[in-house]
Amino acid sequence: MTLYLAPTLLSENSELYVLPPNVIKMIHSLRQFIVEDIRTARRFLAKIKHPIKIDDLKFKEYNEHTKEKETVDFLEYILEEDTAILSEAGVPCVADPGAAIVALAHQNNIKVVPLVGPSSLLLALMASGLDGQSFAFAGYLPIKRNERQEKLKNLEKRSKKEQQTQIFIETPYRNMQLLEDLLTTCGSLTKLTIASNITGKDEFIKTQTIGQWKQNLPEIHKSPTVFLMQA
Repeated sequence: MTLYLAPTLLSENSELYVLPPNVIKMIHSLRQFIVEDIRTARRFLAKIKHPIKIDDLKFKEYNEHTKEKETVDFLEYILEEDTAILSEAGVPCVADPGAAIVALAHQNNIKVVPLVGPSSLLLALMASGLDGQSFAFAGYLPIKRNERQEKLKNLEKRSKKEQQTQIFIETPYRNMQLLEDLLTTCGSLTKLTIASNITGKDEFIKTQTIGQWKQNLPEIHKSPTVFLMQA
C-alpha cells in the first residue's frame, strides 16, 4: 500500500498552471482519499476531471475536529488500498492537518510518496527577496491583539538576532488587523513581504520596509496571504 500526499490548487482555474500532468494522472488513478472537507475535495476532483464517477470515490475526513484517539482508525482505511491525502489548498501536512496520518503510515511500514505541487509558503519565500538560506515558519499568530503584538515583537527580535526570515499566516478575514499590528509594532526599517492570492489572476507579491508600507497599504481583506519579515 502507498499513501500519497497530493497537492491541490491555491486559487481558482490554475490547475493546468500549477499541477504537473503526471501528478494529475496519479490522482486520477486513485479511488480513496483522506480530506479536510469532502465537499471541496469532490469539487477539486471534478475540476481536474477525475475519470471515476465522483460518487464512486471514497472519502474520509481528517481535520481540526478529528480527535487524537481517532487517528488510529485511519490505519485500517489506508491499508485497504492506495490512498491520497488532499489539502484544502496547496500541499498537505504543511500548515495543514495530516502529519499524524503520515506518521501512522511510517510506523506501519506503509510507503509515503509526496507529489509535486504548489506551496504558498515556498512560492512567497522565493519571490520575497528575503533570506532563503535561513528561515522559519511561525504558523498562525495569536487571535488576541495584545498576544499577537507580543508575538510579532518576538519574531522581529529573532529575525534580527539570527538573521533569519520569519514566515507567518493569518485567517484571511483578519489580514488587515495583522497588517495594522505589523505597522504599529515593528521597526520602520524591518522588511515585510506581503504575498497574496499566489498563482491567482490578482496575485500580489511585494517587499518593502515597514516605513514604506505605511505610505500605501494593499487591500488584502479575505485574500489568502503569506507574510514574511526580516529585521
